[in-house]
Amino acid sequence: MSTVYVIFLYFRWKNWWIRGIFSLTMITLFFFLIYLGPAMLILLVSAIQVKCFHEIISIGHRFYKSYELPWFRTLSWYFLLCVNYFFYGETLADYFATFVQREESLQFLIRYHRFISFALYVIGFCMFVLSLVKKHYRLQFYMFGWTHVTLLITVTQSHLIIQNLFEGIIWFLVPVSIVICNDIMAYLFGFFFGRTPLIKLSPKKTWEGFIGGFFLTIIFGFLFSYILAQFQYFVCPVEYNSDTNSFSISCEPSELFSLHSYTVPPYLQSLLGWTSVRLYPFQIHSIALSTFGSLIGPFGGFFASGFKRAFKIKVSPYC
Repeated sequence: MSTVYVIFLYFRWKNWWIRGIFSLTMITLFFFLIYLGPAMLILLVSAIQVKCFHEIISIGHRFYKSYELPWFRTLSWYFLLCVNYFFYGETLADYFATFVQREESLQFLIRYHRFISFALYVIGFCMFVLSLVKKHYRLQFYMFGWTHVTLLITVTQSHLIIQNLFEGIIWFLVPVSIVICNDIMAYLFGFFFGRTPLIKLSPKKTWEGFIGGFFLTIIFGFLFSYILAQFQYFVCPVEYNSDTNSFSISCEPSELFSLHSYTVPPYLQSLLGWTSVRLYPFQIHSIALSTFGSLIGPFGGFFASGFKRAFKIKVSPYC
């Protein structure tokens, strides 16, 4: 019995070390991309979007056995291009206005952007109707719906993430770091203290991990926000400089990223020994972000677990 227990502990700790090394490697690469600047972060988000879209579409392709359907893969990628063209075309017009104004060839595309987007989608819709094959109608409409739900999940999220990034890297970095921190802390607390199962979809998730991750994430978000709020590189909006053909990050930080004095509640003054504290208002925002990321964020993992079990596949950690 003792031998079996030792073997169990060996594999359990081996898994812990593998996860730890992989996590540290990914975090290091992530911060290296942050150092390289906003352009690399935009490329990272776009690459993850394409990877997730490919994986989910491939799952539908295998599950519904749609190998013989004409144009399915081609139409799926065509719709991805259409939706990205619609979302990012307007983003380019907003944030690269000076560059667009100098290029006459782009002004036509910007002026009629929504009409062109609609026309491109209508062409794809007509192509789908023309591809319908007798005895496969239901399957083809299944896949048509599968493609559009996948677009809603992947493209919409990546577009909003990039919009946040242009408002200031801190609006991208803090939410992403909060989710990463919560996942790591929930795993550590579950590994060392977990006893009570949290949800049937993920048998390894425990209440101890969920609660421990919640409190540690709030502390992390509060402290991490304090560090980032001190640097213009993180708090200033990202702007495109057409003269240097590069992104520039320079501004006078807003009140949200300026130190303010806050009075400590009377019942905490005797405990802490402080009558006031100096904080960045963004740190208060970080508490709300951390609470949301800790309570709602894990449900994204539960969703992925349910998806994985429904189709009996492994979902990529990038999605």
